[in-house]
This record gives sequence, C-alpha cells and structure tokens, in this order.
Amino acid sequence: MRKAVLSLALLLVVAGCSSGSDSGSGASVPGVSDSEIVVGTHMPLTGPASAGYSQIAPATKAYFDYVNAAGGVNGRKITLKVKDDGYNPANTQQVVRELVLQDKVFAILNGLGTPTHTGVLDFLNSQRVPDLFVASGSRSWDQPAKYPGTFGFNPDYTVEGKILATYAQKNFAGKKLCFLGQDDDFGRDSLLGVTGVVGDAGVTVKQTYTTSVTNVGPQVDAFKAGGCEVVVLATVPGFTALTIGAAARQGFRPQWLVSNVGGDYNTLAKSLGDAKPLLEGLVGANYLPAASAASDPWVQLFQKINTQYNAGAPFDGNTIYGMSVGYLFVQVLQAAGKDLTRESLLDAVQKGGFTGPGLAPLRFSKDDHSGYGGLRMTRVTGTTQDYFGPAYETDSESGPVTEYQVAPPAPPANGIPAA
Repeated sequence: MRKAVLSLALLLVVAGCSSGSDSGSGASVPGVSDSEIVVGTHMPLTGPASAGYSQIAPATKAYFDYVNAAGGVNGRKITLKVKDDGYNPANTQQVVRELVLQDKVFAILNGLGTPTHTGVLDFLNSQRVPDLFVASGSRSWDQPAKYPGTFGFNPDYTVEGKILATYAQKNFAGKKLCFLGQDDDFGRDSLLGVTGVVGDAGVTVKQTYTTSVTNVGPQVDAFKAGGCEVVVLATVPGFTALTIGAAARQGFRPQWLVSNVGGDYNTLAKSLGDAKPLLEGLVGANYLPAASAASDPWVQLFQKINTQYNAGAPFDGNTIYGMSVGYLFVQVLQAAGKDLTRESLLDAVQKGGFTGPGLAPLRFSKDDHSGYGGLRMTRVTGTTQDYFGPAYETDSESGPVTEYQVAPPAPPANGIPAA
C-alpha cells in the first residue's frame, strides 16, 4: 500500500513538471522552441476589406524573413501563420480557434478589423494568448483590466476623429460638416471624436454603412440633400472608393477628410482605375512614413526588404504598415529576453519605451494598451500623397489636440532592433 501511495505521488510530481503552462521555468511554451517562434494572424485576404489590406501580412512576413536571414531573435526564427477570414466575424472566430488550439501559436499578431477581432477577445483572454497590435483603432483594445493581453497599434478612432475635426474647424469654418462611418465601433468611435470637437449639432448629416451592402447611393443622396460641404469618412478602402465614385456620378464634390484606415492613395487609385483623378485634394491623416517619401530612411529600408523578400509586391502604405508591425514585434521579442514566455512578452510590451518609424508616440504601459497616440495630415496632389503641417497628438477624452514635435529616429544600420 505504501509503495502504491509513493508511486501515485511520483506520478503527480511528474505530471506537474510536464504541465503545458508557460509560467514556470523550463515549462513548454506554446509556439516556442529553441529554433522557432510561431505566431498567427487573421486577415481579409478576400472579401470587402481585402483591397490593400491583403498586402499587410505578406509585408510583415517579409520583414520577419529579413530578420530570420540575419539569424532571427535570440537564435529563433519567426514563422507567421496567416489565415483568411474574409472580414467575416464568424470566419474570424473559426480561424483564430484553429491558430490557438490546432497550430498552438505563441501569440496572435495584428489581427485585422473592428467587427472581426471584437468577437475573439474573450476567447484569446480565456486562453491567455497574447493579442498584440490589433489592426484597428477601436477603443476596445485598450481595456487592461478586462483584457490584459490585448494591445492596439493604430491610433484609436476617437483620437483620429478629434484631429480630423480640429483640422476641419480651423480650415473650413462655417461650412457644413457631415460624416459617414462603418456601422460598428470604427464609425461610432470616430464620430465620438468628431462631435467631441464640433459638438453634435456641428455635424449636419450623419450616415452609416455596412460592409455587406456595397450600394452607398442613399448615403450620398443624404449628403447632397443636406448641403454637405465637408465629409469625414470613417471607411475601409473599398468603401472610400465606392463613396467618392458614387458622389462623382451624382455631381457631388465635397471636400473629403478620410481616416487613415481607408485613405491610402495607391490602394484607392487601384480601386478607382481611370477615375483616380477624383482623389485630387483628398485630405487624410496618417502616422507612418509616406510611401512617396523616397529619402526617408525607413521607406528606403522597407523598399529594400520588399524587393528582396516580398517578390517586389506593390509598395504603398499597407506595405509600410505591415513592416512597421513586424519591426515593433521584433523589438518586443528582444525586450522579452532569451527565456521567452507569454508573461515575459506581455511584461516587455507594458514597460514601453519603443520607437520606430511612427510620427506619433507609442503609448504602452501597464495602464495604457492603446498604441499610437496621434497623426499628421496628408493631402493628395496629382498622383502623390504627402504630409503637410505638424504631427498632432491627443487623448480619447476631452484633452486638447496639440502638436507633437518629436521626430522618429533613423532605423538601425542593419534594419533590426538591438536587444
């Protein structure tokens, strides 16, 4: 009997030592081996948001391939598993479960979309999977108490709405300001930022769209009937192009102010084809280097990587975005150290202090998971989209919009962040 008890105790000790938890020294860590780190993402490679966005994950992978060719991070090479969700929330839940439960990824990186990613927050939290740099500006990602493992990347949509509205207030005073937003947190948070500056009565006509309905004629009709002169668009690229095209067919030519989410010139020009001159004068905002800035050292680095590791894919804002995410993730891996666990990864993000190509501050701390905190205005002239004026920063509440005067540092000589 005593031998049986001792044998049972020994089995329990062995079982405890071989637990799948990643919190103890020497324990196995999902997605991490001595030679590899496996991360996953969900992206709209097809569907209503695929225009431009389908280029993001390949660009991130290209940056990882560049780092891997130099030896990886602490001897580990990064593998990115990309699953297409078609910008459909039901698909997102399925593919994210596959990534976590079947592929055993270390983390989810840059999952794209407000309606899509919202549906997997609780699952990722329950599985204690790091959920880094969500490709959306929803304020949902900045809930440290509820979702301690989730961090944003994009400036949140309320911050952006405040900056766009401040520009409109200064430059189009007295003109009728109107708004079109996606029918989810993207549109609602953006409108909250706009009305926070101009007041609810300061927006003459408010309209929404859903990605399952590609006819935006009724919304354009409402803008035209309301005498709208300036229209803020909280739209994904496909719906930015649809709206501008529909407006032109009705002889309606307001000043467009467009979110960074749907304002990349090259993506829009491709969608509009021969109608791309309609983009002349388009004003938007962004926070990463412009693809047209040939002398920018970050653009030069990313162009080189794009040519060598991304089969010379189109180089635009989506490419820069994807590589910027890759660069930040490598920074975080370096900060997390050689003894890599999910806990050390999240601790590294929360310590903050990261820099990169961004024109605004990265706001990561224990109490702030929001990502970038500002933007700079852009304008399309001919076939070029360039920045103008200073960068701005603000908060998601009632704080002022102020100039941000810290320039991004040059990238390291080898293009890889140091440990």
